[in-house]
Order: sequence, then structure tokens, then C-alpha cells
Amino acid sequence: MARYRLPPTNRRHPRNAGLSRRRLSAWLEQHREIALETLRRMLRQPLATLMTVAAVAIALALPTALVVVLDNLKALGGDWQRSAAISVFLEQERDEAEGAQLSERIAQRPEVAAVALVSRADGLAEFRAYSGLGSALDQLTENPLPVVLELQLHPSALEPARLTPFLTAIEAMPEVAFLREDAQWAQRFQAILALLRAGVVLLALLLGLGVLLVVGNTIRLEIENRRDEIQIMSLVGATNGFARRRFLYSGAWYGLLGGILAWLLVTLMVWLLAGQAASLADLYHRSFALRGLGLTEVAILLAGSVLLGIVGSWIAVGRHLDLSGDL
Repeated sequence: MARYRLPPTNRRHPRNAGLSRRRLSAWLEQHREIALETLRRMLRQPLATLMTVAAVAIALALPTALVVVLDNLKALGGDWQRSAAISVFLEQERDEAEGAQLSERIAQRPEVAAVALVSRADGLAEFRAYSGLGSALDQLTENPLPVVLELQLHPSALEPARLTPFLTAIEAMPEVAFLREDAQWAQRFQAILALLRAGVVLLALLLGLGVLLVVGNTIRLEIENRRDEIQIMSLVGATNGFARRRFLYSGAWYGLLGGILAWLLVTLMVWLLAGQAASLADLYHRSFALRGLGLTEVAILLAGSVLLGIVGSWIAVGRHLDLSGDL
């Protein structure tokens, strides 16, 4: 008796696979044509397009510029945080060897980034250089200055909840005479940065809502101007997704062009202020260069602007066309 082998049901037929590839290729080609046709339609109305893109760009440039300012302030304040030291003055009878042992113990604490030992001789030389009392110091028979440990703390250790117990523990050590805290400026600086970050987030949310309104209103006007064309397309068999897709691409183009213009505006701002910032740094004998947006920040800006454009157009289409269906 002949035995028949059935073809496996889980194996895709080559003809079906080819059909799926053709459908995918046709779908992608349709999206490409609609995207290009939408861009050409926008370019045929340069003034209206420029006004919308400029409004989107200004709304995006304001929080982006503040982010750049925060990044530069953080870089500028890095020296402050590095100079935020705790000066630990040892007892007068403690010598450099005991100071070195104490510095090794303190360096093992998680709050401490680095420990520098200032010997009596180094301290006297520094005091002589900055006090202008060289002739008076020459009259001294012995060095009256103690051994000092300069503690560089991690930025996270500058928070009052961690700093206060740390200072109490260090001051309780028997070798320590007293402390001098130089970290207060760094604490204030970090608090200011935290406040500015919160303000930037709130401003970005408000201006992001403004972008949605600008794009949504522009798409609403475009829908009203093309309502007859939309009805004709519906009569000849165009799907809801086909009609919606054109406006979504318009919103995406508005967002992308607005994001690019916002990036150019922020870059121009950094370029115009770079010289003045360098001159100001020279007055304080520092070298500082303003930093603009990096590649990651630019990618986030463009992706966010495109997303806002799409969401704004989606809201407008949903309210004024009342379409349903897949894209």
C-alpha cells in the first residue's frame, strides 16, 4: 500500500514568503512616497511652513538652551566641588608619621575621595608665601603650625544627611584638634543646580505642550483646507489610515525641522557667547570653554521633537477627522 507523506504545516511556502516581501516592500514604498509628497507640499508654502517651524524651534530651543547652561555650570562648578575640602588640624604634638597613619585610616571611608597631607614645613612655606610676613616668621625658633590633612569628598557626601555624621566622627578622633569645613559653597552650588534642573523640567513640559498646540492647530487648518480632497479620496476607496497618514507625516516633518532649527539656534548661541566666556575665565586665571550639545543630546532633541509633532498631529486628526483604522 502506497504511503503518502504530508508536507509539514509549519513550513512557509516560498510563494507566500515572496508575497509577504512584496507587500512589505509596497507598504514601505507607499510610506516613502507619502513622506516625500508631504514634504514637497510643505515646501510649496514656505512662509506658512517657516512660521510653524520657527514657533516649534523657539519652544524647543528655550529648555534646550537651559540644559546647555546647566551642563556648563556643572562643568564650571567641578573645580568648586574638587576644592570642597575638609581641613583636619592635628594636635600640636602629632608629627607627620602619625598624620600619614591617620590619613590612611580616613581614606578608607566611603565619603572620602582623596587625602592630602600638609606637613609643618609645607604649611609654613605656604603661609609665608600668602601672608607677606616673611621677616616676622624668620624670627621664630620653631614651627608653630600643626600637621594638616586635606580631605576631598565625593559630591554625594556633601549632602547634610551624610556630611554631619562624617564630620562628627572625624572630629572625635583623638589625633584631631579641630576641623575647618570648606564644603559649604559646594553644598549651595549643588542645591542651586537641583533647583534649576527642576525648573528646566517644568519649563520643558510647558513648552512641550506648546509644541503640541502649535502643531495641532497647524494640522487642523490643513485638514480644513483639504477637507474636499479628503472626501474625494474616501469616495474612491481610500482607507482611514491612508488619509490619516499624510497628516501624521506633516506633524513629523514640522517636529523634525523645528528640532533641527532649535539645535542650530542653540549652537549659534554657544558660538556667540564662547568668546565672552573665555575672556571672563581669563580674569580668574582659568581656562574654560563653553560646551554645546553632544551627539546624544542632539539625538534626544530630534527624537523628542518628531514625537511631539506626531502626537500633536494625531490629536488634531482624531478631533477633526474622527477617523479610525490601522495605519
